[in-house]
Amino acid sequence: MCGIAGTVGMEDRKMTGKMCDAIEHRGPDSEGIYSDKNVCMGVKRLRIIDPDGGDQPMFNEDGSICVVFNGEIYNYQELKEDMEKRGHRFNTVCDTEVLVHLYEEFGDLFPLKLNGMFAFAIWDSSKGKLLLARDRLGIKPLYYSIIDKKLLFASEIKSILQYDELERAVNLRALHNFLTLQYVPAPDTMFRGIKKLTQGHILIHRNGKNELLQYWDLPPSKPMDIYTEDFISGRVLELLTESVGARLMSDVPLGVYLSGGVDSSTIVALASKLSDEPVKTFSVGFETDNTNELCYANTVAEHFGTDHHELMCEVDAIKTLPKIIWHQDEPTADPAAVPTYLMSELTKKHVTVVLAGEGGDENFGGYDEYKHLLYGNRYHRIIPKFLFRQFPHITKFIPDIGNLRKYFEFAGEFVPTLGNKAESYYISTCIFKDDEKRQLLRKEYDFPKTRPNFDVRNDFLAEMCRYNIKNGMADDLLMKVDKMSMAHSLEARVPFLDHTLVEFSNKIPSRLKLMGMTEKYILRRAVKDILPRVIVKRKKHGFNVPLSTWFRGELRKYAADTFLESAARRRKYFNYNFIGHLLEHPEKLKYDRKLWLLMNFEIWHKIYIGGD
Repeated sequence: MCGIAGTVGMEDRKMTGKMCDAIEHRGPDSEGIYSDKNVCMGVKRLRIIDPDGGDQPMFNEDGSICVVFNGEIYNYQELKEDMEKRGHRFNTVCDTEVLVHLYEEFGDLFPLKLNGMFAFAIWDSSKGKLLLARDRLGIKPLYYSIIDKKLLFASEIKSILQYDELERAVNLRALHNFLTLQYVPAPDTMFRGIKKLTQGHILIHRNGKNELLQYWDLPPSKPMDIYTEDFISGRVLELLTESVGARLMSDVPLGVYLSGGVDSSTIVALASKLSDEPVKTFSVGFETDNTNELCYANTVAEHFGTDHHELMCEVDAIKTLPKIIWHQDEPTADPAAVPTYLMSELTKKHVTVVLAGEGGDENFGGYDEYKHLLYGNRYHRIIPKFLFRQFPHITKFIPDIGNLRKYFEFAGEFVPTLGNKAESYYISTCIFKDDEKRQLLRKEYDFPKTRPNFDVRNDFLAEMCRYNIKNGMADDLLMKVDKMSMAHSLEARVPFLDHTLVEFSNKIPSRLKLMGMTEKYILRRAVKDILPRVIVKRKKHGFNVPLSTWFRGELRKYAADTFLESAARRRKYFNYNFIGHLLEHPEKLKYDRKLWLLMNFEIWHKIYIGGD
C-alpha cells in the first residue's frame, strides 16, 4: 500500500518530492523517485508484502518500463508463475513487479488479468507513454490534472495542489452534484481542473494527447433463474471464503472491523476459520442507545474468541473534523467518516492491515430504501392516490416511537414520484432536492442532471444495486474507507468487493436478495451455519452516527459559528437565511444531513480554497 505521484511533460524531481511529501501518511516506510526525459514518478511506500525487497519504483529487465503502484494484487503469485514460464525474470517476491511484465506481455488492457485493488502508473520510455489505471470497483483513488499539455497524477489531490500554476477554484457542477448526492461523482472533483480517474478505466498519455479507455463494467443483471437456492447460497459462501482468504495475505499484523452486522461478522467468522491465531477485531460505539451496536459486536467477538478492541465515539470527536476533511481532499457528507477516522487511529496501534465490510449491502440488497422504493413502485397503482397525497401532512400525528415518524416522513418524500422509478430513487436518496437548491444557492447556475440512468426494462432492485456499485460506492464509501485508514498508515481491504463475487451477485435473482421484508436473504442463508443465530436474524441497523442528537447539543453551536464567519459569507455561495432555518429545526427529516453537508463544504473551502 502506497501513495503515488508524478508528472509528465516536465522533469522536476524537486516537484515530485513535494508531491510525495504531501502524502507521506500513505507510506512512511520508504520513498523512491524515478526521472526520465520530461517525466518524473515517485512513491511513498507502506511495507505490507515483501517488506525488505519490495521498494519502488520497479522496472522490467532492461529498465525501459517503470511502475509506481498503490494497492494489492491478490493473484500475483499465479501471475508471476505464468510470467516466469514466458521467460520473465523477477528480482523480488512483491506483487508490484508482476505489473511491468504483464504490461510487456498483454499491453494496455492487462489490468483485466488482475484480481485486487489498485491504482498505478506505468511509464514506457521506448514509446514515450504513460498508462494510469484504477481497479474495477474504485477501491483505490487516483487523480490527475492536465495543464498546458503537462499531466500531473497522484493518489490524493493535495499532491497535485503542490503545483503552483494550478488555480484553486470550485467546480460549480461538482458543487451541485455534491448538494444532491453528498459526494462528487467521477470524473469530477470539487476542484476545477482536477479529475478522478473513473473506476475500471485506463488513461493513456502520449505526445501531449490523452486517451481514456474503459476496460471493465458491471453489465445489466441477467438473473440465474435456472440455479437452485442451495447452489446460489453455497456459491456465495465459497466466493466469500476465497475472497477473505486472499485478503489475509500479509507480512504484517492484520485485523477486522466488526460492527456486529451480518457483513462484518461474516468476515470475522471466515477469517477466524482460516487463521491460526485469534483474529484482532475493532468496533466503535456511540453514547446514545439507539445507535450503539457494541452488544452485537461483543456477541460475535466472544463467539469466535477474537482479540477485541472497542472505541466510544462522543460528540467532542467533532474537533477532528478539519483534520478529517484535509485528509478527504474534497468534501463528502458521510458522517461515518468521523468514527472511521478514530477507529483507524485505534486500529493502527495494533495492526497494519484491516478487513472492512463495505459492499455487502450493494451486492445483496441491504438498504432500507430498496424495500421502500421497490414495494412503493410495485403497488402504487392499487393504493388510492388521495392516501398518497396525505403522507406529508400526517407525520405530525404519528407517535415518535423508534423510527416510525421518520419512516412516514421518508415515505412522503418519494410518494409523489412513484411510478417513475429513476425519479423516485433520486428523490429518496438526495440530500437537497432541486427546489431546495434554488432556495439555498445565491447565484443561478445551470443545474446538472443527476438522475440515475436506469434501464427501466430491467429489474428495479437489480438496477438500484448496480447503480450504487457503479457510483456512490467508489466516490463516497470507498473514498471514506481509503482516506480515513491511510490517514493513519493503515491498509483497508474489502472482501465483499472482490470483482468475481460482485459479478456473481449481480446475477442473483432479486427475489433472493429481498425476500418479503428480509433484506440480504441469500447472504443470510449462506452464512446461517457459521454465525450466531441472533446475528443472522437481526434486522439491518446501519452504521448510524447520531447526528440529530449532536445537532440538538454542542454541534449546533459549532455549525452556527462555521456558517456565521465573515469569510463564509463573503464567498456568497449560499443564502444564509435558509441555513438559519435549518439550524432552527435540526430534528426534521434530513435537516441534520443537510447541515452536516454544508458544514463540511464550508470547512473544506476554508482549508483548500482559502488556504487556512
